[in-house]
Amino acid sequence: MANKVTIHTLRKMKQAGERIGMLTCYDATFARILDGAGAEVLLVGDSLGNVFQGEKTTLPVTVDQIIYHLRAVCRGTSRAHVVGDMPFMSYQTSVDEAVRNAGRLVAEGGAEAVKLEGGADFDEVIRKIVRAGIPVMGHIGLTPQSVHRMGGYVIQGRDEEKAKKLLDDALALEAAGCYSVVLEGIPATVAEEITSKLSIPTIGIGAGPSCDGQVLVIYDLLGMDPSFSPKFVKRYAQLHETIGGAVRTYLEEVKSAAFPSEAHSFQMTPQVRSVPDAGAELPGLYGGSKAQTGSN
Repeated sequence: MANKVTIHTLRKMKQAGERIGMLTCYDATFARILDGAGAEVLLVGDSLGNVFQGEKTTLPVTVDQIIYHLRAVCRGTSRAHVVGDMPFMSYQTSVDEAVRNAGRLVAEGGAEAVKLEGGADFDEVIRKIVRAGIPVMGHIGLTPQSVHRMGGYVIQGRDEEKAKKLLDDALALEAAGCYSVVLEGIPATVAEEITSKLSIPTIGIGAGPSCDGQVLVIYDLLGMDPSFSPKFVKRYAQLHETIGGAVRTYLEEVKSAAFPSEAHSFQMTPQVRSVPDAGAELPGLYGGSKAQTGSN
């Protein structure tokens, strides 16, 4: 496949100083749009728990749900590198369970890599998944699956000791075989140091401008929820207003009988004076023609 983005592409981008654009994605329609726009990486993130399911955290998301959304995203993707999140408790209980679930994301969902949260504590898990032939993207800093342990969505690495722990974790992930690592919710200077020390790409979210790439939740980028406005999010559109306005106009036209108009209605052909016999050709619903069979 021409210009298909792989783990090797991302490493070469880091070496060339070319920034990586990564976005979350949960369905085929958005996948076609983001892939066509040039995103290098699409992440089927457990953030779907928040933005797609309306949950307060990512914790209720299951492996089966990630697989479902992965399959949809893969159908709409031709160029981008597709990554599937390992949800809460899909890899924490045992190494064997982690490998099994990572394999499901690849075999059943179509993921080209998996992402899991955590630092050096999970190096054995990462090694075994990589050994099974599955690329792993790490994720350290503010890790949403640990929201209760952290006492909320708190910026990580603000003091020297904690910053050093993040660097040690990043190096451990690289040594375990990760091909890239997400840095979330950490000071920009800490992310810059980590990025300079790693040979694998770093992908930042709330980690400043020095990472090798950036990731945002697509719904946040598009301004779908005006009540959610963390410091690290930049809205590139205001689709909450645009979509709401379009729906209100539609409803007004339905109630006033302005829609559907003649332009949106089907008519019998001029020579037809009654319902055609079975087998006659009629205009198709989406254009073209279809045979009249007597059933819808």
